[in-house]
Amino acid sequence: MTKPTISLQELRTRIGHRAKSAPTHRFWGMYVHLTRLETLEASYLEARRNGGAPGVDGVTFEAIDSQGRGEFLSELARELEEERYTPKPYRRREIPKEGGKVRTISIPTIRDRVVQGARRLLLEPIFEADFSAHSFGARPGRSAHQAVDEVRKGMNHQKHLAVDVDLKSFFDTIRHDRMMEKVARRVQDGRVLALVKQFLKSTGGCGIPQGSPLSPLLANVALNDLDHALGKGKGYLTYARYLDDMVVLTFNSKRGRRWAERALERIREEAEAIGVQLNKEKTRTVLLTEKGAIFAFLGFEFRWKPNPTNQKGYAHTSPRKKKLTEVLRKVRDVLHGSRHL
Repeated sequence: MTKPTISLQELRTRIGHRAKSAPTHRFWGMYVHLTRLETLEASYLEARRNGGAPGVDGVTFEAIDSQGRGEFLSELARELEEERYTPKPYRRREIPKEGGKVRTISIPTIRDRVVQGARRLLLEPIFEADFSAHSFGARPGRSAHQAVDEVRKGMNHQKHLAVDVDLKSFFDTIRHDRMMEKVARRVQDGRVLALVKQFLKSTGGCGIPQGSPLSPLLANVALNDLDHALGKGKGYLTYARYLDDMVVLTFNSKRGRRWAERALERIREEAEAIGVQLNKEKTRTVLLTEKGAIFAFLGFEFRWKPNPTNQKGYAHTSPRKKKLTEVLRKVRDVLHGSRHL
């Protein structure tokens, strides 16, 4: 294929239009766009805006800029064109979770971050055309607050039976073969698929490395079939997902309970199909009209509060106490170091 002459933004727009108009089309000839300096520079600038710690090589953005960003990107482009590029190991960092557990974050080098971001820039418009309206995580123009508003809206529409779902070690257990199958539905460029496979294999036998620019997109691809399946229950189901965090709402009726059971079974089937298990200890069904009933989603607590002035009541949301404590601790640390001001 001849060298591209259109801008990256126009290329992404064209890819998106083609993906939306032809749902079964498989894209090819994309690798040449991946090696373009414009694509790599856009990925580099995005990575720089997001910041983050250096990888195992210790190279920082400041060091790259001082030595010459252009030369750094040109050398990376040559490695990709000549197919000499190989990713470096990740720097692992453990982040504490509730219950004394930890989440392991994989920090790639800036060099690898740029290549992964470039892949995302090209793959994102393809899969954005396929994604469901019920998916809110790591997508352009979508946010966690929109997902929270969707859940609140469902509660206010009298859907008081909530299925609070927790996927066990989602990012760590996704099967690579199933992930590649889902990507290959829309991409037939062998060299691009090889880079995606190389990225997945860098974690070992299964899983997607958390902390990579490409990981959120692949997480959405992995659960897209589930999103569309539960989306068919519109009218009886309110469903919202933010990466691996999801909740289903339905009516507290005989038919609604059947919908809740079917939704939970479908979630289990789709999760197991990609190698992920439900966390049986944390996955539960909550009837919000019961006294003290509550569930958490994206750092907020949801409960149904009766309204003393009428018979309806309303959906009440508040930040989780743990999240409030984290923010207040950060504020305290900042103020403590600035008392002399």
